[in-house]
Amino acid sequence: MNIDFLQIAIVLGVILFSMTLHEAMHAFTSYFLGDDTAKLQGRLTLNPIKHIDPFLTILLPLGLALVGGPIFGGAKPVPFNPDRVRYDEWGAALVAVAGPLTNLFIAFLSFGLFVVAGQSNELLATILITSTQVNLGFFIFNMIPLPPLDGSRVLYALAPEFVRRGMELIEQFGIFFIFAIVLIASPVIGEFMGVSIAWFLDLFSKIFMLG
Repeated sequence: MNIDFLQIAIVLGVILFSMTLHEAMHAFTSYFLGDDTAKLQGRLTLNPIKHIDPFLTILLPLGLALVGGPIFGGAKPVPFNPDRVRYDEWGAALVAVAGPLTNLFIAFLSFGLFVVAGQSNELLATILITSTQVNLGFFIFNMIPLPPLDGSRVLYALAPEFVRRGMELIEQFGIFFIFAIVLIASPVIGEFMGVSIAWFLDLFSKIFMLG
């Protein structure tokens, strides 16, 4: 297997930049809505070291990049107290979606910059396309409604009480649950991610009138 170290370096740089903004937006949104838990624990910051999870942020996405699969992953969840944010469950859902929506915005911006300026420079084009694909992967993966992923907070706001209690039980296992799901259902997740990323790329192309 030939390893493109430049591509790996680009992927790693994009991951660190994107997930730092992802987690920082969780923290800033929760602080804006009245909860200072993230601030007290040092997570109201753009320092990537504060947000990195060795498996979700580094090993998983780089491993997927090496095998040529759709890149997705996460970071250490930003702590917040749902009882302290305004708007109850909807406030908690807003804190949760702030991270993935940041990734979606970065993906859209990266694609737009590629269309406008990236095609004249091979290195810039590689960075922008990588940024688009990685951020779409992070957005889609983190919006899956399984605890402790961000999408589960939206489900909390909509689900009946007995479903919430079941989700709280799952959430106790945190990263171990997600790790198990990735191992057991990796082919299904990979196919879902690939199809979803392709759908968004097609949508972006239509928005920028490329297709």
